[in-house]
Amino acid sequence: MTLSAKTAPHSTITMEVDMTNATRLHEEKQVSYTDILIKAVAKALAEHSIVNSTLDREQIKIFEDINIGVAVTTEKGLVVPVIHNVDKKGLKEVASTLDDLIEKARAGKLSKEELSGGTFTITNLGMFGVEIFTPIINPPETAILGVGKIVEKPVVVNKEIAVKPMMYLSLSYDHRVIDGAPAAQFLQKVKQYIENPHLLTYL
Repeated sequence: MTLSAKTAPHSTITMEVDMTNATRLHEEKQVSYTDILIKAVAKALAEHSIVNSTLDREQIKIFEDINIGVAVTTEKGLVVPVIHNVDKKGLKEVASTLDDLIEKARAGKLSKEELSGGTFTITNLGMFGVEIFTPIINPPETAILGVGKIVEKPVVVNKEIAVKPMMYLSLSYDHRVIDGAPAAQFLQKVKQYIENPHLLTYL
C-alpha cells in the first residue's frame, strides 16, 4: 500500500447511486449488496478493459480474466480474497463463493490461490457508517472501488421530492494508465448496472 501510494499518481472520482432497484434485488434474491456490486463491476470491466489492467514497467497490460478482490477485515488485519472469473459466474454463485471466502478469511484458512490473481478490488466501509472515502489502489491493479453506506435521503425525481436509498461510490485509479474521462465512463457504467440490475445478464 505504501509503494502504491508513493508510485501511482492516485485520482479519485465519486458518484451517487440510487439503490432502489438493488435493494429490491437484495431482498428478492437474498444476496448481499456486495454480491450485486461485484456483478455490476465485472460487467463494466468487460466493457471498459483499460480499468482491468496493470502497468508493467512502461507497458499497459490488459488482464484477460476478470478477478475481483473484496477487502475483508479480520482480527489480524485486512485481507483481500479474490473471486476468479466473475464474469462467468451467476449472482448466486458469486454470493456463495464470497461467503466461503469471507469465512475462510476470518478463520485464517485462505489458500495462496484465493489471495492472488486479482485484477480489480472492491472495498466497502458502509457498515462502519462511512459515506465517502479515498481508497488506495491494491497493486499491481490499476483501480479500486470504495463503497459507502446506504442512506435514505430526499432526492428530486421528475421535479418532485422523493425519499430514496442512496449510496456513494468512489473510484481511485492510477492516472498513468487511466485518464479522467475513461474512469468516469467506467463508473457511470457501474452506476447504470446497479440502478438497473435487470441489465446484469446471467443473474
